[in-house]
Amino acid sequence: MNIEYIPAKSLMQRVKYGNTWFGIDYTINLYRGCPHGCIYCDSRSSVYNNDNFDKVRVKENALSLLEKELKSKRNKGVISLGAMSDPYNPLEKQLNLTRDALKLIDHYGFGLSLETKSDLVTRDIDLFKTISDKGGAIIKISITDSNQERASIIEPYASSVEERFKAVKTLVDNDIYAGILMMPILPGINDCVENISEIVRQALNAKAKFIYPSFGVTLREGQKEYLLEQIKKTYPHLYEQYANTNQYYYPSKEAKYLRSIFEGLCKKHGILYRMEDIVKDFNDKKPHQLRLVL
Repeated sequence: MNIEYIPAKSLMQRVKYGNTWFGIDYTINLYRGCPHGCIYCDSRSSVYNNDNFDKVRVKENALSLLEKELKSKRNKGVISLGAMSDPYNPLEKQLNLTRDALKLIDHYGFGLSLETKSDLVTRDIDLFKTISDKGGAIIKISITDSNQERASIIEPYASSVEERFKAVKTLVDNDIYAGILMMPILPGINDCVENISEIVRQALNAKAKFIYPSFGVTLREGQKEYLLEQIKKTYPHLYEQYANTNQYYYPSKEAKYLRSIFEGLCKKHGILYRMEDIVKDFNDKKPHQLRLVL
């Protein structure tokens, strides 16, 4: 497999919004680009200057950079993996870059917040366990559609819906704090009660600790143009609707109704869905001595 390396001066970035988003304090991306082909991906936005986004490239000296930066941090914190590039892309099977980074995160006593659309995530359960015992670990599996036929259109190269739900269950069965990112929900495509209800039902079967939703999609420069190209090919009757939307965030017309249905189901089954509740529950499960004020 042809591997392209790109230079990197640093990896760890302190988040600007405080640790209110899944308890995250730092972000890192070991790879650049993503192969899942999701038609809606916000990481395609021009603001990120991520040209040739569908090609996965590897950051040079990523592990040595990461170790140097982990050593230099006076305060431990939760590190996010997967915000811009899925850490479990096909190259990972060959390079084990994510796995080696997890070993470093574990060694230096940091926590972990990881998101992915790949069932390869279950490979690293042993490391998630040891990280959980030190700095805490929360794993988020992105599932936006319960229908595999639709999912194959909007997320063509991701693991199947069934594989992702199985991954959630495997993680939770191994005492890993894991749940679902139900975002984005695409207006006119999968913003229906049947989809939302089925995701909650399957999440319950998988013992997911939480489902965090978004009943709409961002439409930023670069991202919007790509999405429109794909909408024109696959859902041409929706093209004008999306093209004429001049909002940064395009909510579903059914958002209020869908949210009420979703929240009702989550409350009924005891599934967390509010960010503050998820963060609190995650923090409460961290080792007591490592709940630091950063």
